[in-house]
Amino acid sequence: MASGAIFLLLTWCASVFLLFPSAHAQATIFTSTIDGKESTTFSFPKFDKSLIQLTANLTFSSNATITQDGLQITPDSGNRPEVFLVNQAGRVFFTSPFVIWASNSTAGDGKHVASFSTVFKVNLFRSNLNKKVKGEGLTFVVASSSVGVEPPHGSHGGYLGLTNASTDGDAGNRFVAVELDTVKQPYDIDDNHVGLDVNGVRSSSSAVSLTPLGIQLAPTNTTADDGSCFVWVDYNGTSRRLLVFIAKNDIKPTATVINASLDLSTVLLGRTAHFGFSASTGTTYQLNCVRMWNMTVERLHDGSASITKNASLSGWKIAVAAAAAAVALALFAAVYVLKRRRRRDGDDDEEQNNVFGKAIDFRKIPGLPKEFDYLELRRGTNNFDEGMKLGQGGYGVVYRATVVGDDGRSVDVAVKQFSGANTKGKEDFFAELRIINCLRHRNLVKLVGWCRQNGRLLLVYDYMPNSSLDRHLFGGSESEILNWKQRYNVVTGVASALNYLHHEYDQMVIHRDIKPSNIMLDSAFNARLGDFGLARALDSDKTSYTDMAGVTGTLGYIAPECFHTGRATRESDVFGLGAVVLEVVCGRRVSGNDDGCSLLERVWKLHGGRRILDAVDERLAGEFDEVEAERLLLLGLACSQPNPGERPRTRAILQILNGAAPPPDVPPSKPAFMWPAMPVALEGDDGESETRSSSSSMMLTSSSSSFHVSTSPRRRGGSRKLRAEQVSSEHGVAMV
Repeated sequence: MASGAIFLLLTWCASVFLLFPSAHAQATIFTSTIDGKESTTFSFPKFDKSLIQLTANLTFSSNATITQDGLQITPDSGNRPEVFLVNQAGRVFFTSPFVIWASNSTAGDGKHVASFSTVFKVNLFRSNLNKKVKGEGLTFVVASSSVGVEPPHGSHGGYLGLTNASTDGDAGNRFVAVELDTVKQPYDIDDNHVGLDVNGVRSSSSAVSLTPLGIQLAPTNTTADDGSCFVWVDYNGTSRRLLVFIAKNDIKPTATVINASLDLSTVLLGRTAHFGFSASTGTTYQLNCVRMWNMTVERLHDGSASITKNASLSGWKIAVAAAAAAVALALFAAVYVLKRRRRRDGDDDEEQNNVFGKAIDFRKIPGLPKEFDYLELRRGTNNFDEGMKLGQGGYGVVYRATVVGDDGRSVDVAVKQFSGANTKGKEDFFAELRIINCLRHRNLVKLVGWCRQNGRLLLVYDYMPNSSLDRHLFGGSESEILNWKQRYNVVTGVASALNYLHHEYDQMVIHRDIKPSNIMLDSAFNARLGDFGLARALDSDKTSYTDMAGVTGTLGYIAPECFHTGRATRESDVFGLGAVVLEVVCGRRVSGNDDGCSLLERVWKLHGGRRILDAVDERLAGEFDEVEAERLLLLGLACSQPNPGERPRTRAILQILNGAAPPPDVPPSKPAFMWPAMPVALEGDDGESETRSSSSSMMLTSSSSSFHVSTSPRRRGGSRKLRAEQVSSEHGVAMV
């Protein structure tokens, strides 16, 4: 009875806390009146890792993360800079948009532009891997709400995650940024300046060197100067002026470094905007970190921005929330004391009291490998030292470790540590453990063991001494270049692993994230497909998986139809394989190349001009089998067909690779993307084919700037709603 009453009271307190945003989020958000104007303020004294899952607070690009209580706008790694640190770009935005201007008949131009002020602490720090280099810089950015969180392709280097070579200076970019730049480009005044960027990165007219002020961005002597400084940005919407201040400590100086005229209402081309940060590295690199961020924005009553609807709380809600907080703290204290007492008496076990533990008894999973002790893994990674880091992603971090093997000898392993003990981390951990534990194939990374102690979640894999495929394809001059035989063998191995997942295992498994960084290479350079955090095993009556969180994976490897259906299928996995095949043969990334041209478009053009072998990686210096190269390039194009029904199955792919079947018949130009998709032939259990029906479809051209007019039935009535969407030629993806 007592435990039931406590549970009910805690549930009631939790429901009350929903009235109070700061009670369940890491950001403190409140409204106030300043100089007679309503304002919204949010504050991040530090950045907790849980913010990555709390998307109501911050939105992260794929390269950005949180490390050591700071926003890492570009990756932070103590290992293999040529893979993890060079040519990176990232962004982080406050999730809720703000109304920047509203109509006002009394104003001269009929607009009331919002004022705002912000202060943030940045840490631009030279990597311990090479203290001699720095680059490129970090910006505070105000961007139109239509601008996405992912940086444009090619926005690394001097483009600071804002633009690229083809779009820099275009008014359609719709952003304003205050840059902290550490590399001198031809248009820059020096390699240590602050500047104002409007729709482009050329800030020469407003740039100011920080050297005379005694401020060094990314200093060489990190013992005397850790690279931290405070930046204040004040914008007056009435006078339309922007002021920037900078100092090494938290005392705001009286002198500005930038005092510029700026009308946000004419730059942003919209009434709402997001605030946040962008950063990049180039051939040289540094760590671009934000340690603290406070901001106050004048609140305009336009109704367009969600922050204006949620930030205000009436007095009685605050009072109830405060009372609930006191009750909740008392109850949690009581529960804690009872739990400690029971644990002392031996009556309580963490596994029994944890809902996750109750639902899943890991030790009863059939065939589960060794359970490691957390202390052993901590010792093996030298307390998870940065120097032992092999890589990281949205799931967490992978470390190299030395542990005791079954024969009593020391053995190297790869330890995958999931980010925190939050619900998402647990789900990813369990999904990967459950699937990879049952899979047995020579071209899959082998699971060696697992660990779950005190909320820490870790998986232990065979260590791959030759790292990942992307390191050898794109790692630069320091990485070993794969010869032709090795490349062909890698493609064959990945195709074999994918065929096993799709057709040979007891359940159909959809990987959902086929890309070079998830393909490891063993000591003999054999391919091992890994990272099953997004993979899903389907029931026998299912042919696709829909993630309620939306489309997952990595842009460039996601099939275009996924953005319309939200479903992952065998055909979408084959699309990712096609991108990998082209990257292996060409030695170029599927996107983000310096020439601004996507790899897929380039190969299609060469194929249409009967010069497809010109796409082969120049670093091979002509030492490759032309018949095999043409076979792989045609196979890559076939797998990358915009329409899923035209892509080959993995069984056919293996026959082509083994020479048992001729190369696929590929049209001379890229087919038009059609949606809804053409029927896809499905192989039934009896070996016969069945056809998935589809409704009418409308054809798209394959030009670089086409528009998609789709028809989608409304829920009620028989009419259809027309919708215009721009289609990216790179992915064949409709961009709203």
